[in-house]
Amino acid sequence: MDQIANDNVQYFELKNGAKMPSIGLGTWQAQPGVVAEAIAIAIKAGYRHIDCAYFYGNEKEIGTELKKLFEDGVVKREDLWITSKLWCCDHAPEDVPKAMDRTLQDLQIDYVDLYLMHWPVRTKKGFISLNPEDLLQPDIPSTWKAMEALYDSGKARIIGVSNFSVKKLQDLLKVARVTPAVNQVECHPGWRQEKLHEFCKSKGIHVSGYSPMGSPGSPWFKSDVLKHPVIKMVAEKLGKTPGQVCIRWVLQMGYSVLPKSANEARIKENFDVFGWSIPEDLFAKFSEIEQAKLFTMEHFFVHETYGPYKSLEELWDGEI
Repeated sequence: MDQIANDNVQYFELKNGAKMPSIGLGTWQAQPGVVAEAIAIAIKAGYRHIDCAYFYGNEKEIGTELKKLFEDGVVKREDLWITSKLWCCDHAPEDVPKAMDRTLQDLQIDYVDLYLMHWPVRTKKGFISLNPEDLLQPDIPSTWKAMEALYDSGKARIIGVSNFSVKKLQDLLKVARVTPAVNQVECHPGWRQEKLHEFCKSKGIHVSGYSPMGSPGSPWFKSDVLKHPVIKMVAEKLGKTPGQVCIRWVLQMGYSVLPKSANEARIKENFDVFGWSIPEDLFAKFSEIEQAKLFTMEHFFVHETYGPYKSLEELWDGEI
């Protein structure tokens, strides 16, 4: 695949002309009392993109910190890109605007820059937990139509999806009035998903990558990309950390990237990926890395009895 040659790719321009900061701070699994400090550190270090979600359970704390940072003049709202996501229990068309209003209230802002459908999965109303018996048949066109209304209202400046396969994107594009601008998916050197990325590129859908390092230490991931010999070798040759190499690889693939950390040194280190690049000869070595999907959370969305997806293959339409 073609790579981005620019050493200093601070933004990616979306189809509608919006400029999305190329690096965002991920806030999933950021514990209460920790996420606020992480956001303050990140914004002061130069981050201008915060990736949130109702499911993460910390939007209220994030909102309190953002309000403080705005009031203190650390950053202006218009200079910050804030993403949030619609959770599976709010897919009913009448619940979509309520979910948006709740997120805006929690984050203490008037709009989000990007609002994503978190998964192509629907669960019973009010059930944020992941229980198979709560799974329902999704109606993605109806949910998307309600998200288009949020776009029309200005509460969501841009709308998109997350964890969508090529097939699910194709189905959505057939009925969408507003094309999804972004598909946020697992993306790291051990899971390139080239077919998905080529399809998105052909349709002007920007790919945003979460877990660029495979989320070492997370119970939801079954391997550690950072320990791969190719990553370690490239890091050693460039005098960078394996984490920086993984983040830089995602940027050079042409995708925005969402590293997550609550550690001050790591937050700053993860942002130090501009002004240098992985040379072509070393970049080519990444093709040697065996491919395996590491994220395991979607096991909760498949069940032989409950819900529409009987297997991971069905959830991902045979694309894994």
